[in-house]
Amino acid sequence: MSFRLPRGVVLPVHEIDVRLLDSPHPYEASHTDAIAANWQQEHAANPHLFNGTMVLLSSFELSDARLVGECHPVKYATMLHWRKHKGPNGVEHSFAFPALVSRDNALVAIRMGKHTANPGRIYFAAGSFEPSDFIDGQVDLHGNMSREVIEETGLNINAAPHDPHCHIYSENYSTVIFRRYWLDEDADVLARRIEEFVASEEEPEIEGPVIIRKDDMPEGMSPHMAAIVRWHFG
Repeated sequence: MSFRLPRGVVLPVHEIDVRLLDSPHPYEASHTDAIAANWQQEHAANPHLFNGTMVLLSSFELSDARLVGECHPVKYATMLHWRKHKGPNGVEHSFAFPALVSRDNALVAIRMGKHTANPGRIYFAAGSFEPSDFIDGQVDLHGNMSREVIEETGLNINAAPHDPHCHIYSENYSTVIFRRYWLDEDADVLARRIEEFVASEEEPEIEGPVIIRKDDMPEGMSPHMAAIVRWHFG
């Protein structure tokens, strides 16, 4: 297992080769009982949690703007256990952020709902990679981004112009791969559209939109979000 990633800095990525393996993740295989016990506690505290399948990495490297990694399918319960025990234990979590930029250059983010595993946190509409995000074993980054945006906000970014390359930001054994998508409406209009979508959903994933303008640092942002905000406006 190899993890060679610069931490705490935004860097460009020109090529991404992240592949899904069929084998179990060594972390999940070696912590079966502890994962199950922790899941019972987590689910008892929040019955809305769903123990679906996602992926965690067992190797991840960045070299000459080329990002290479191998990941394995795991249950969400494994993720919840791992994030309580982060360290040099052969695991890296990676996720994709579609950084939505409005016509008036604001960033359009969301605040997670109270029933989720990250209540009140501010992110771009996103979700962890799932096995369905891999085509012939290779990650489909845009597919993951577009699905999560439409599921959480109702916005469709498939035809939106975007940066030619992605960037990454890595901290505390978690790495975000992000790309800006440029939308043709002002932030206030996009916020109203998201609010209307959330109101129409029976069980929305998010509380609502969060518009971030230059010099804004709203409470509830993760270090990954804060780094992207500073980079975009910097």
